[in-house]
Amino acid sequence: MTTSRLLHGLPSPDEGAAFYAGVPLKRALAWVFDVVLIGLISAIAVPFTAFTAIFYFPFLMLVLGFLYRWFTLAGGSATWGMRLMAIEIRQADGDRLSNQSAFLHTLGYSISVAVAPLQLISVIMMLVTARGQGLTDTVMQTAAINRPA
Repeated sequence: MTTSRLLHGLPSPDEGAAFYAGVPLKRALAWVFDVVLIGLISAIAVPFTAFTAIFYFPFLMLVLGFLYRWFTLAGGSATWGMRLMAIEIRQADGDRLSNQSAFLHTLGYSISVAVAPLQLISVIMMLVTARGQGLTDTVMQTAAINRPA
């Protein structure tokens, strides 16, 4: 089965090129925004742990980052950084992410971040594939697109 047939609800990169224009750069900028935001949220959370989170701050960021990504993706198919950049992630049928697919997408992202070669492969895939799909996107048959008007 061809990729275009599997992703029947997503715009074709040939016929709907505007949906994918600039998406890799927008994803990178959204990622930077989200990481900074997660860092700020984590820093604000430290006093609420009687400052013990100083000793496990990276783990705190990992947990809060996972929850942030999962809930924002489930709530609108985009993190706040993605919303700022006017992009969203869509499923193969063109629908927005469900709660379950948002969880799985976040899990795939978290695994790829934890394993550096997977993250590198994912970034390269975003730069060279027609739909700008990363590793998790390819496995889940999702794609980031410019938000439809």
